[in-house]
Amino acid sequence: MKIEIWSDVMCPFCYIGKNNFEQALSKLPFKDEVEVEWKSFQLDPSLDPKETQDTIQYFREKKGFPEAQATQMLGQVTQMGKGAGIDFDFGKTLITNTFSAHKLLHLAKKHNLSNEMEEALFIAHFIDGKNVGDTEVLVSLAENLGIDQEEARQAVTSDELDYEVNQDIQEARNNGISGVPFFVLNGKYAVSGAQPVNVFEDALQQTYKETVSPFKDLSGNSGASCDADGCSI
Repeated sequence: MKIEIWSDVMCPFCYIGKNNFEQALSKLPFKDEVEVEWKSFQLDPSLDPKETQDTIQYFREKKGFPEAQATQMLGQVTQMGKGAGIDFDFGKTLITNTFSAHKLLHLAKKHNLSNEMEEALFIAHFIDGKNVGDTEVLVSLAENLGIDQEEARQAVTSDELDYEVNQDIQEARNNGISGVPFFVLNGKYAVSGAQPVNVFEDALQQTYKETVSPFKDLSGNSGASCDADGCSI
């Protein structure tokens, strides 16, 4: 069963959603049959990749929120994060353009390390206060996962992975996805937002039952039939 997840590195609800989704999946007997594919989405592509802002400054200047309102909102998100096992540190978080980070994610996907890279990017951004638009930061994250430094630097600084990132963004647009996180379950159902663990668990079970699990025999007994060994009544 395939789960596609549209996400942006600077979205705290994407990190919360990831943790809740993974907790739900870990409880299910078919967890090893699930393939997760991370998809790129940019909440603010207009940001300058050469600049950073602190979170309060960003909400005040870019979104027009009064500082008190922004502080209150971040406090609420911090509490939500604790419920998902995340210790957000918005005092250190640097807001910047995330396109290069998404290119690194696509490189990691080629190495079957996309989930590990997604986690590493979230930690770098929300916990460690690193600039996830900086080439050397991204190369270091890649190296920590065993990806060659020069391969990572080439991926981040060239346009060779731009198409893959833009394809994800266009696919989201084509499907009417305007916010993240957004989970598509085996091409049949969707879960929007950082839902609680039980919501993910129920959605995964229903999707598996309807799209993957064997047919349920409603007859109640074995009627006359034939198989490779012959026929029986």
